[in-house]
Amino acid sequence: MKALYAWMLEFVELPASPEQLRAALSAAGITVDAVEDSPAGPRFEVDLTTNRPDCLGHYGLAREAATAFRASLKRIQPKLNEAREQAAAATSVTIEAPELCARFTARVIRGVRVGPSPAWLRERLEALGQASINNIVDATNYVMFELGHPLHAFDLDRLSGGRIVVRRARPGERITTLDGIERKLTPEMLVVADAEHPQGIAGVMGGAASEIALETKNVLLECAWFDPVSIRRTARALGLRTEASTRFERGMDPEMAELASRRCAELIHELAGGEVLAGVVDVYPRPPERQKLLLTRRELLRVMGADVPDREIEAILSALGFAPVRVDETRGRAGSLMAAWECVRPTWRHDVTREIDLIEEVARHYGYDRFPARMPPARQPAQLRPHAEALAELRATLLALGYDEIIASPLVHPDRDALFAPPQRQPVPIANPLSAETSQMRRSGIVSMVDVLEWNLNHGQRNLRLFEFGRSYELHNGQPVERAVLTVGATGLARRKSIHEPERAFSFADLKGDLEALGERVGGFLWEPGAPDWLAPEQSARLLCSAGDDFGGIGVAGMLDRRLTSRLKLRQEIFLAELLLDPLCAAYEARRAALRFRELPRFPAVERDLSLLLDRSVRFAQVRDTIRALDLPELVRIEALDRFHGGTIPPGKYSLLVRLTFQSLRATLTDAQVNEFVVRIVEALGQQLGAVLRTV
Repeated sequence: MKALYAWMLEFVELPASPEQLRAALSAAGITVDAVEDSPAGPRFEVDLTTNRPDCLGHYGLAREAATAFRASLKRIQPKLNEAREQAAAATSVTIEAPELCARFTARVIRGVRVGPSPAWLRERLEALGQASINNIVDATNYVMFELGHPLHAFDLDRLSGGRIVVRRARPGERITTLDGIERKLTPEMLVVADAEHPQGIAGVMGGAASEIALETKNVLLECAWFDPVSIRRTARALGLRTEASTRFERGMDPEMAELASRRCAELIHELAGGEVLAGVVDVYPRPPERQKLLLTRRELLRVMGADVPDREIEAILSALGFAPVRVDETRGRAGSLMAAWECVRPTWRHDVTREIDLIEEVARHYGYDRFPARMPPARQPAQLRPHAEALAELRATLLALGYDEIIASPLVHPDRDALFAPPQRQPVPIANPLSAETSQMRRSGIVSMVDVLEWNLNHGQRNLRLFEFGRSYELHNGQPVERAVLTVGATGLARRKSIHEPERAFSFADLKGDLEALGERVGGFLWEPGAPDWLAPEQSARLLCSAGDDFGGIGVAGMLDRRLTSRLKLRQEIFLAELLLDPLCAAYEARRAALRFRELPRFPAVERDLSLLLDRSVRFAQVRDTIRALDLPELVRIEALDRFHGGTIPPGKYSLLVRLTFQSLRATLTDAQVNEFVVRIVEALGQQLGAVLRTV
């Protein structure tokens, strides 16, 4: 939100420069990101939280400034020279949907002269990013920026029956809004209509049929209160976000409607002449009750850990509109521990509902820096989330391997999502997407990882190793299903050039090695063919994870297929993996639960390297399983060190170097014992896999 320094000074006299005011407001929780120059003077860029709609106008910001500097806030008291004729004789208002419209005011101004606005008004509106239209419309926008409450002006002569009906839209009803676009309405939307047709989408935008034009002579000025949830849903359904809807959907002050209407009528009379009919048509079925809140010094001390003087408490709460009154039995004594103040919540602060909220109001304007720094008292012990230990271990492992964690948006483009999602998974579309680029929930974490890699490559980052703990989304029989997934992506160099070694590109072997290191935490992975078609067939695999004596499918890994690399205009090879987190964490926890103490061996280990000649169809997993099936207690480790083919290796064969580590807990192994083990292993591999021991 933009705000003008000079405009705020019209409501409060401040002994502060723009930078001093910026610092004071920011310290009080009204963050001012920057102070800029504009034709209308210094302009603030204010970042408001959604619970502070009262500060969406200059008067609300001036109230905060007056409180921060303990200055007086000027009251707004519009003065109207009204005609004898009553507004109620010229128009009427009917609210058919009181659950969506709690108040509606209408004033009538006759004989106006529509024309351009004066320079001072145009200058202020344009400094806030609002284009000048004409003096009537500009007056409504000006008051909206001044008091924070939206208004709308109708050409009274264009309203059928000269009256207003606030109702839900009828099925199939349409309206052409002020931007010239015809919009289809639904019964969930609230409209401001005349006797026959809708003339505006309540709280969002007016209709073109009754807009203020140069020939307009008589004006009906609307200022109302609409249900925030209804306005938010309507604006999102229509894809129409306006200054008015931004304010209404945060919750306006219903008591401000009549004052804003008077102020705008005064300004229109000043700018466009005419006569303001007496009174206002004000339909206000159920005015809200003023809630009373109690603030005690005892609770203030408990929460903040330090005291605030009585005069400061009363000055702050009075300036903010809470009208504090001492109600304790010691109210004649300052600084009493039993002090208590009864406050009445102002209608513009619907976010203040409890005593703790009053304490926050006092603390932020008294100054958080004046309270001691301390940890708040814990009301209940902290509890780890499910799989917290497993996730922490997996994260630490990936970070140690050189990967960086990312958090990617789960909203993706449907076409991009379809490239990586299994066709049997039903997508989850977004009902009211902000854009077509983010109109569907991802069915696979891979699509987000590819997007992040693509963005980084396009911005000059060539060497990447990334991972994400996220979720995938799909519909199953019409019901939403979420899956926790670990997604890994890498591209670029595995090793940079140094004086000792040349650079080396990241390869599938590097990805496999990293995943194997991760697999050590969960009992190991099995690698099988059968990866999806978006991975290169010759450099991909399906991963299985041990669960007891069984192995279940847990994910896929491999190099992105070159046809997709070319389609996405990626100039490097991309390596990806996606693993289901729940079974991964369950395997980690099962392995942790099975751990038992075992004393460190006192006797040395012995290593033997076997160079095996194998058929191309034989995988290392088969070699490992064949050796393990011999059930040799002294065999503690089996590793694949090197793979070689070509040269003197016959066609259809390859050489695999396997390292075996033997160790006994009872004695030092002799060469004869180790040789016996090796002979048994070589015989088993020869009989079951056709392996031949290479001697040269």
